[in-house]
Amino acid sequence: MDPREFDVIILGGGVVGAGTMRDCAMRGLRALLIERADIATGASGRNHGLLHSGARYAVNDPESAAECIAENQILRRIAAHCIEPTGGLFISLPEDDLSYQHTFVEACRKAGIGAEIIDPKLAREMEPSVNPDLIGAVRVPDASVDPFRLCASNMLDAKLRGAQVRLRTEVTGFIREGDTIRGVHTRNVQTGRETDYYAPVVVNACGVWGQEVAQMAGVQVGMFPSKGALLIFAHRVNNMVINRCRKPSNADILVPGDTVCIIGTTSTRIPLENCHKVSVTPDEVTLLVTEGAKLTPALSETRILRAFAGVRPLVSDDNDPTGRNISRGIVCLDHETRDGLKGFVTITGGKLTTYRLMAEMATDLVCSKLGVNKACETATTPLPGSEGRSYEELARQIWEAPSTAQKAATARLGSVVSEVPKRSRQDEALVCECEEVPVWEVNNAFERMGVSSLTDLRRRTRVGMGTCQGEFCACRAAGLLAKAQDCAARERADLLKFMGERWKGNFPIGWGESLREAEYTQWVYKHVLGL
Repeated sequence: MDPREFDVIILGGGVVGAGTMRDCAMRGLRALLIERADIATGASGRNHGLLHSGARYAVNDPESAAECIAENQILRRIAAHCIEPTGGLFISLPEDDLSYQHTFVEACRKAGIGAEIIDPKLAREMEPSVNPDLIGAVRVPDASVDPFRLCASNMLDAKLRGAQVRLRTEVTGFIREGDTIRGVHTRNVQTGRETDYYAPVVVNACGVWGQEVAQMAGVQVGMFPSKGALLIFAHRVNNMVINRCRKPSNADILVPGDTVCIIGTTSTRIPLENCHKVSVTPDEVTLLVTEGAKLTPALSETRILRAFAGVRPLVSDDNDPTGRNISRGIVCLDHETRDGLKGFVTITGGKLTTYRLMAEMATDLVCSKLGVNKACETATTPLPGSEGRSYEELARQIWEAPSTAQKAATARLGSVVSEVPKRSRQDEALVCECEEVPVWEVNNAFERMGVSSLTDLRRRTRVGMGTCQGEFCACRAAGLLAKAQDCAARERADLLKFMGERWKGNFPIGWGESLREAEYTQWVYKHVLGL
């Protein structure tokens, strides 16, 4: 067969695109995923890592709440190595309306969410960091999830089942015959090579950029780009997810993850053309710290690691300036029935938590168009790293690991950690001390996980995401990358780009000790390393 021909082409390397590719591959379809950058570069990798119980949406968006709790339970079974079942609290403070708590709990129960009102004293015992002035508390089954690990696991499983991936490949146009999409024109952004790929169905899973892709195909999708700013703190202040029990607002969720915690988020409508480059302002940092300290007072004295922002792929023609009232529900568009354009599907909206359901809906539609009658099995088939293991079993494996580096790697890779080759004692050396990433894990990312840059490596292994933000590990990682690619000339340019992204997240928090450290880091890189 022509190697450029497939059953389905998926556009977008976020978690929805990766999940759709996996589902298609599991149903026997020859699938190709095309992504212009790397995995999880959009909203999939720019969020607070919350595995929603659905409680946040129970009052205003019960359909989304019900979807979240159902997928929450599924992901705990199939992606245990990506999830930490922290549990969650919704707290009421003296300035909040305590009567809202009963409205909230009733809505949760109608959506199938196990929400339990508990005594504030018990809440303080369960989560010592919580604001001691709270006047009410509700326990819910929230959790934290590593979005990069989740996306990579879906992509890896799809590739093991025969699917193909083209990263750093942009779609430049559609191959169209009359009212039918036949394929896509592409260009490799690194080499400039142009290639055409063909399939009877193309799935647009490009998130907020799905509107641009749809316009390229000649149809419209009404996107509402909503920017959310977040802060990462250098320590894990809380062990449970802490939410504010009120109508959704700014800075009312604090999520623990790995060794840090993340406060989020704001919600501001931005022009579509600004989605490619979003940044956080000092005013947003002030707002997040001020409101976040109401959840956990310790945040006001905790060092901020960095600031970042993402853009939610909401679908609406509403003029609401914040997007808070827009449903987080799933939007699956068959452009044949909607616009008369055959062979084109858009899947968007939803949440990180509901990505699997979104992928199932898109794949169901693809299969109906291709005449394939095979049921979805993604809800019962574990991802690589979670095969046959519960979170408790993985936790025990982590605990029994012989070293801290092995513990950390086991937490990231799950049950597949035993399959990664360790060729010498040098492979046990640490590349990143903050995140305990050894040489063998970095080499595995180069060999098996499609890594071609330091930023790619960060998404797969957490190199550079720790307390020093790449200050000590970036050069080591760059050396290993140059060795793996046999191209030392790229090492300096890639290192500069990687550190530039680290600086970008530090700019809005540049005061006090953070500013002193930034100055020191710049001195090291400029005067010692000559960068």
